[in-house]
Amino acid sequence: MTTLPPLSSLHALGPAQQPAYEDKERLADVVEKLRRLPPLVFAGECDDLRLKLAEAAAGRAFILQGGDCAETFDGVTAASIGGRLRVLLSMAVVLTYAAQVPVVKIGRMAGQFAKPRSSMTETRDGLTLPAYRGDAVNGLEFTLQARQPDPDRLLRVYNASAATLNLVRAFTKGGFADLRSMHSWNNDFVRQAGVSVRYEQLTAEIDRALAFMMACGVGDQSFKTVDFYASHEALLLDYEHALTRIDSRTDTPYNVGGHLLWIGDRTRQLSGAHVALLRQLRNPIGLKVGPSADPGEVVDLVEALDPTREPGRLTIIARMGAKQVRAKLPAIIESVESSGRQVCWVCDPMHGNTFATSTGYKTRSFTDVTAEVAGFFDVHANLGTWPAGIHVELTGDDVTECVGGVGELREEDLASRYETACDPRLNRAQSLELAFMVADRLSTLERPAIGSYDVVDF
Repeated sequence: MTTLPPLSSLHALGPAQQPAYEDKERLADVVEKLRRLPPLVFAGECDDLRLKLAEAAAGRAFILQGGDCAETFDGVTAASIGGRLRVLLSMAVVLTYAAQVPVVKIGRMAGQFAKPRSSMTETRDGLTLPAYRGDAVNGLEFTLQARQPDPDRLLRVYNASAATLNLVRAFTKGGFADLRSMHSWNNDFVRQAGVSVRYEQLTAEIDRALAFMMACGVGDQSFKTVDFYASHEALLLDYEHALTRIDSRTDTPYNVGGHLLWIGDRTRQLSGAHVALLRQLRNPIGLKVGPSADPGEVVDLVEALDPTREPGRLTIIARMGAKQVRAKLPAIIESVESSGRQVCWVCDPMHGNTFATSTGYKTRSFTDVTAEVAGFFDVHANLGTWPAGIHVELTGDDVTECVGGVGELREEDLASRYETACDPRLNRAQSLELAFMVADRLSTLERPAIGSYDVVDF
């Protein structure tokens, strides 16, 4: 039996990025209520995802992980959730056809309500208040009352996550995810956007492939449902510990608040509380690694988080930035690969490419995003390793938060629909354009032999 460290011992480690709650008694009451609530996900689902990630680590699948930068309580609507899901599933259609391997679909949703911040305070017009830390912690409104950390928000996180997962399951099993509908959305995008001729050719090829499968009598049900998994950063230790339960089948702890949890670049201290908690879980675990990471340090973290060298256990999400990915990533990959482990290498092209405009908007350039993805693929091509996936912040809405892309958004366009609660996200058109760009790279990779990945039901 794996022993779960007591919550008090985690707090004794002085964990980074934790809210300073004033009402400690109320926090304790909330944590106890969370411990008694039903699971949001099940251990068997986490095990299924781990098997699929093992296929991705072996080069027999590709991971698409994406969703909001920071979910909000107001964003828990059918339109918002359905829009993000539609974008991800439409991207997955393109990637599946290009790579000719299954795509593991993971949302940044149903739990991504908290964010680490580089500064714990924010100043406007001479007034300094606590920084907005996500709806799980405090409110976005710039008032002292709204910015005070409130433990009751953790219960709202649970309820919002339950509602999100309920709707996602209904969507993905009830016909919303129909392969033909998602491809039709891609067709509309290609027709309206005036994108590369190569994208038009790819959609035409998918049209013919779908028509061929239909003519061959491929089961209609296989077109209509998909497996979709939930993930979030395991940032707030009180919440994550409360949602960790001992599975009766295996006598081991699973976090039942999400299928995959990751440790952020700001909380990956080897002797820190986040590593101490997540190393005990049977969930698949992600590890965010930025340009400040030393290869030896990453290997030590890998040893701690994947001591039994289990394929699919660990996903390393590189967030290097377009200017540093080619210089920083190779040594990390070589060091981890030399340990004999088979991890999933995933590219996060968002977090290393943020900058502020002269008018104060935080944004990202679509050119930088695609440049980091290109660098990620180039590094793996040079090393002979498998680029196992991408991790993207996106929305299904036509927001104006990242400059560039097929719509040629400029800095002066940002004000028209800048809606994010935290970091800038790719809009629908930019997300689909990125999918076609990644598909271009995937189509050039050596494919596994037919039938080599049929041991896992995707």
